[in-house]
Amino acid sequence: MVRLTRLDGRVIVINSDLIEFVEVTPDTLVSLTTGKKIIVRESEEQVINKVAAFRRMCDARAVPGCTTSTAEQRV
Repeated sequence: MVRLTRLDGRVIVINSDLIEFVEVTPDTLVSLTTGKKIIVRESEEQVINKVAAFRRMCDARAVPGCTTSTAEQRV
């Protein structure tokens, strides 16, 4: 899950597995596999970095002996 900000300032949390693509129109538009589209304040690069960080954290937690704190250090 990644935390993003709508244009009106409301914070939303999106399941990163549902992101189909991200485009700049000039606002950042996140299109989900459900067909829903969400415009967010974060840049395209920031969205990509948040998804990548979340996935690294999930991968680190799957490794035996890895704790949340060591997973967060990798991000």
